[in-house]
Order: sequence, then C-alpha cells, then structure tokens
Amino acid sequence: MASDFPETRDSLLLQVQDPQNREAWDRFVAVYQPVIFRIALARGMQHADALDLVQQVLISVASSVERWERKQGSSKFSHWLSRVTKNAIINALTRRPHDQASGGSTARLQLKELASTDEATGCLVDQELRRELYLRSAEIVKADFRPDTWDAFQYTVVDGQTPEEAAQALGKSVGAIYTARSRVMFRLKEVVRQLQEQMS
Repeated sequence: MASDFPETRDSLLLQVQDPQNREAWDRFVAVYQPVIFRIALARGMQHADALDLVQQVLISVASSVERWERKQGSSKFSHWLSRVTKNAIINALTRRPHDQASGGSTARLQLKELASTDEATGCLVDQELRRELYLRSAEIVKADFRPDTWDAFQYTVVDGQTPEEAAQALGKSVGAIYTARSRVMFRLKEVVRQLQEQMS
C-alpha cells in the first residue's frame, strides 16, 4: 500500500548519508542485510562467517556512505555497495586458513578464484537486490488483494502451474485467473518501481 512508503521524495541513499537519520539507516539495513547475507552464503561462507561479513559490510558502508557521490549520473549505489561487499568477501576469503602452502600453481589458482569472486559478486549483488525488492514488494502487494486473487498469481507465476490448473484448484474460470494474475503483476511492478526509486 502507498502508506508503506515514506512521503519524502529523497532517495533512501540521500537519507542514509545523513548520520542523524536513524530511520533511513534502519530501512537500509532491512533491505541490504539479507542481500549481503545471501551473497556471502552463495560465495561459500558458513552461516557464522556470513553473519560476520554482514556486519563488516554494514560498518564499511556506515563509515564511508557520506563520502559516496553520484558522478555524472552514471555511478549507481548498488555498484558501489557491490565493491564494498566484494572487498569484504575477498578479505574474508584471503584470511581463511589454507591446508596447502601458498606458492606456485596453488597461489595462481587462489588469485584466479579471487578474480572470479570479484566479478561474480557484482552479479550476485544485482541478483539478490532484485530478489529482495520482489520479496518486499510481494509482502506489500499481497495485502492489497483477496487471498484467491493472490493465489492465482502465486500458482501461475511463482509455482509454474498452468492457468487451467490454477482455475481448477481455486474453483475459478481460466479468464478469472488471467485477470487476477494481470492485476497482481501490474501492482507488483508499481511497487517495485517505487522501491527502486527510493533506493536509487
């Protein structure tokens, strides 16, 4: 619902750059904490190490976000956050104990792994941010619709059922399933766009 969004037109990033704005920081953490955590797990970290990494990244962001500037409109905050996250992950990976001595081909393999980690983490940040935006948007949008309308979307878009299968399960016509799905998808796109604007 629209009431779930702050009334200010300033982006979340601009608000987070104000150290006095605790509410903006809490909203930032609510969005990015699960993103960073899932990235850490995807890069092979254990649960406890991933939690530590989340704290490292958030501390890095808190200490340097005031200095971040958009340069000529091309520097996206997600790219900057990606670099902070990649650096923290690479630092954590290089601090891991290795069974083999460093040197020769082992050292080259480790450097190659770190380079691929650096590249892959950027993609993961974008992917996980999109996932988090969807999850947060779905939570908002679900409250806007009757349960059977949401279920028509869930069954056909998320669960992969055909409209015919969803119609049978919900006791609706196939046309009603298409209509319900379209309404939910339209509203989801609106909410995702609003969240993206806040975070840009």
